[in-house]
Amino acid sequence: MTTDNRKANIAQLAHQHDEERHLMDYVRVLYKRRWVAIPACLIVFAVGAINSYRKVTIYEARTQILIEKDTPKVGTLETMFQQQDGWYNDDFYRTQYRILQSRSLARRTAELMHLKERMAAQTTAPVADDGFSVSGAIAWVKKQVVGEDAQETKKADDEAKVAAALAKEDQLAPYASMVLGSLMVSPIANSRLVDLKFTSTDPQLAADMANAHAKAYIQQNLEYKFAASKDATDWLSERLGEQRKKVEESEAALQKYKEEHDAVAVEDRQNIVVQRLGDLNSAVTKVKTARIEKEAQYNQLKSIQGTPAVESFPAVVANDYIQKLKSELGDLQRQQAQLGEKYGDRHPEMIKIRSAVQSTQAKLDLEVSKVVQSVQAEYQAALAQERSLVGALDSQKGEALSLNRKGIEYSVLNREAESNRQVYEALLQRTKETGISGELKASNIRVVDTAEVPRWPILPRRQTDLTTAALSGLVLAIGLVFLFEYFDNRIKSPQELRAHLGLSFLGMVPAIDGSGPSLVSGAVPPHFAEAIRNVRTNVLFSSADEGVRTIVVTSAGPGEGKSLFSANLSVSLAQAGQRVLHVDADMRRPRVHEIFEFSQEPGLSNLLVGDCKPSEAVRKVTGVPGLAVLPAGMIPPNPAELLGSKRFDEYFATLSEHFDYVIIDSPPVLAVADASILANTASGVVFVVGADQTSRHAARAAIDQLVAVQAHVIGAVLNRVDLEHNPYYYSTYYRKEYSRYYAQAPAATQKRA
Repeated sequence: MTTDNRKANIAQLAHQHDEERHLMDYVRVLYKRRWVAIPACLIVFAVGAINSYRKVTIYEARTQILIEKDTPKVGTLETMFQQQDGWYNDDFYRTQYRILQSRSLARRTAELMHLKERMAAQTTAPVADDGFSVSGAIAWVKKQVVGEDAQETKKADDEAKVAAALAKEDQLAPYASMVLGSLMVSPIANSRLVDLKFTSTDPQLAADMANAHAKAYIQQNLEYKFAASKDATDWLSERLGEQRKKVEESEAALQKYKEEHDAVAVEDRQNIVVQRLGDLNSAVTKVKTARIEKEAQYNQLKSIQGTPAVESFPAVVANDYIQKLKSELGDLQRQQAQLGEKYGDRHPEMIKIRSAVQSTQAKLDLEVSKVVQSVQAEYQAALAQERSLVGALDSQKGEALSLNRKGIEYSVLNREAESNRQVYEALLQRTKETGISGELKASNIRVVDTAEVPRWPILPRRQTDLTTAALSGLVLAIGLVFLFEYFDNRIKSPQELRAHLGLSFLGMVPAIDGSGPSLVSGAVPPHFAEAIRNVRTNVLFSSADEGVRTIVVTSAGPGEGKSLFSANLSVSLAQAGQRVLHVDADMRRPRVHEIFEFSQEPGLSNLLVGDCKPSEAVRKVTGVPGLAVLPAGMIPPNPAELLGSKRFDEYFATLSEHFDYVIIDSPPVLAVADASILANTASGVVFVVGADQTSRHAARAAIDQLVAVQAHVIGAVLNRVDLEHNPYYYSTYYRKEYSRYYAQAPAATQKRA
């Protein structure tokens, strides 16, 4: 098996091991490390239980109050100074929660319920103060308020008043701290309700503090409102007097102006002037329009006068007499033309008709000139009328401007008087409303539920504490178990052996007490003997097809029980009818002669150096037919050279003629090179792993070493398994009832015989 194939096999087995992982595997880990988990769980539970029972019993009382934004109204009166008192601000409720937790309100609560006298009556021990001293407070007030330079000049009575006030506050300070320390403000989501919760070792005291705090809060709220209303009333009264004087002064100034400027009815006159000015403006506009029309006609007529086009002028066309003359002139001109065909120019008829035409033409020209004069006259009249109205308009504008100047001063004085009068009336109305609101003792805060004396404490919650302690202990125990399991890299189970080493599992050998027999030929425990026989069977089947005869038994390090296991494997093979030679090749720390109770010499080392014959070194084991043992002999200085010598190979080549199996007990792989030399020459290697003793890294390094020397590793044996203390951990491979079955099997066989 090459190194690459070896790694691939290990990876494949590790993958199979992960897929085959089951919940019971974790249960077995918990069971194996129960002596770590149980004390950890019990310690945590005991500490939690002790702490729970050592806690002071705490009671909680609850008062529920309703805080409305809007102050109750009477009639149509509005709330005073909405922007000043903050009742409509978005942070209203946050402000109220801070007020509920203020020190001034806590001091009022302590004073209201006489907390100092009550605590003094319950115990003689003084209440611990908060480090606030009267003398220090007085000195600080003097320094901040009065000033160091003026302290000598301060009056003695003022100092006494300050000292008395501070002394009173100092006495209530620790009790106010007590109230704040036990208070918890809990707003109820999506509502205007607030829970005031107080905790105390005395249930009656907790209920009294909750009710007293709510009462003090309502009283303080009413006092704030009353003080605000009183301040507003005083302020309004002062402003009302000042405004009254302004009204009187402005009205007097308006009256004086009327008398000096004759502005009794300036507004009515101003209206008349404005109306007349508008009428004149309209008339001027009409006259100017008419004048423009007349002027246009006149200019047009003047331009065409003396030309035939004058006859088509509208005014000429509209004149009936001119049209009549034109008709007569036309008739005469036709007659003149007819007579001209008959007579000459000097004929009397021609002279007569010519004279008639001239006379009619003269009349026509005269009438046309009259029309022109009429148009000119109309134009001149319109122009004169326009000039007259423009003059009147200019005169009226001057009068309006003069009256307007008077009206501006009059309006200024009138507006000032009117404004002062309105402000005065508003202040008068607000003063009356404020006076009524000040007398109203309504509050926007109400107590919904008063606090009752609690029957059961809220702390300690022993059932919860014990449950938490138990769960914490359980979690810690499980965490420690799997933490130790994670950091513990020793091979403990057959699954780990297959997963991390990539070897076939040959069997699991339980640990036995060293005080009794240790070979299966003696009175060993039945489960031990059966485990050895199980390994023997697996070895036989593993080596049947490959003709394995020389088997090296080794381990990663010393102390893993390979010598005892190899001895029992040899005995078991001999009991199966095989001819077996057990060789102790560990010439550094030999143990086989002790197990079989032989002398160490002569042995293998003596045989290899030629000090003895094979018949002298090999000894038969009494009571086990077919089993012979070759001890290690004397301890040589060069065991590795002896094992790698040609004489060793020649001797072992002759053993197949006399034995079916040669079991070689070799030194550990990682300790010396002896095992690698033997593994290379042997037919197969059985790797022994001490359960819960050999680390994965050491075992893997040993297997890699064997693979590197091209050894044929048959499989691995998990040795020294503690079935007595961890039977459940190895329940997949061993159960207690198996031992009874092993013990009953021989008796049943003898009975049948």
